Amino acid sequence: MSNRLSSKVVIITGASSGIGAATARLLATHGCRLVLAARSTGKLEALAAELAPLGVESLPVTCDVTQPADVERLVAATLERFGQIDVLFANAGLYVPGDFAASDVAAWTEMLRVNIDGVLLCARAVLPQMQRQRSGDILVTSSISGHVDIHWEPIYSATKHAVQTFVAAVRRQVAPDGIRVMSLAPGKVANELWGFFDASAIAQEVAARASITSEDVANAALYMLAQPAHVTVRDLVILPAGQDI
Repeated sequence: MSNRLSSKVVIITGASSGIGAATARLLATHGCRLVLAARSTGKLEALAAELAPLGVESLPVTCDVTQPADVERLVAATLERFGQIDVLFANAGLYVPGDFAASDVAAWTEMLRVNIDGVLLCARAVLPQMQRQRSGDILVTSSISGHVDIHWEPIYSATKHAVQTFVAAVRRQVAPDGIRVMSLAPGKVANELWGFFDASAIAQEVAARASITSEDVANAALYMLAQPAHVTVRDLVILPAGQDI
């Protein structure tokens, strides 16, 4: 199954940590050529250096997905290096939970821009090339919050509901062009986004079946992308076994 991904050119946003970095590491073992995008130049370069001994061709590109010029530059750099775009993994995201009435307007405004505008801008930027190719995959990191209205994260939940609607609608527009649009919706993930930085704390969460790992989500992404071209996994929800939701 994974042989279908060999030599595919994959853009990963939010690649500097968490799900993005885990997915880059996994796809590297399956022969993908990677474009690593995030705002953290140092972390991207470190990841590219980590992958180099695997014989992986990777291109780190500093990119703020809320900035149209950055996104256009990301796509241009990809095409200049590789000449094609097979996969966009629109994974960059922010998480701001809490009581809405007491919320920080600046924080959730930035989250809206990253979680919604960032996905739309990146998808819009890659579609012309994918339409010329008559092939391509757009995989978006959503959340269980895009399927369930979660009261402790109302604005975050709203951003992910927006992503779900976008995936379902745009998929139908571009399916005749041979393009798949898919949503991967994790539950609680023990990674940096959720405030987990220590390996022992992550292990405790996993042992308690309270969280999954970034690597678990990366495996789900691999499964979706490796399906034959006539199969679209439109939505995949992956939860910790003990998450009561």
